[in-house]
Amino acid sequence: MTDYPKKTCVIENLVKHPKLVAATLAGRKTQQRRDGVYAYPNETFKLDDVTFKVTALERQSLGAMTDADAQAEGYPNLAMYKDLILKMHAGMSWDEDSLVWVHTFAKQDDD
Repeated sequence: MTDYPKKTCVIENLVKHPKLVAATLAGRKTQQRRDGVYAYPNETFKLDDVTFKVTALERQSLGAMTDADAQAEGYPNLAMYKDLILKMHAGMSWDEDSLVWVHTFAKQDDD
């Protein structure tokens, strides 16, 4: 493991919203941005008995996000992602310099 900070939440809370769970299960969502660390690389979590493995954990500013990043979050584009995030978090402003943790994950094949 690299020198990551302590977790701020449990891995089971990484992907919770039903629509995001569905997007993850369908393969449309492969990243989750959070203010804190929920999982380290190589940790696994389950959604509806399907196992996912965290493949990377990186720090990124909101201003560095692209449409491709928003699509990895399960949204069609950055504008829609930003709009929904601001609606979900009342009073939040979109600060381009704000840093978030990007958790990247992939479905694990059954062995």
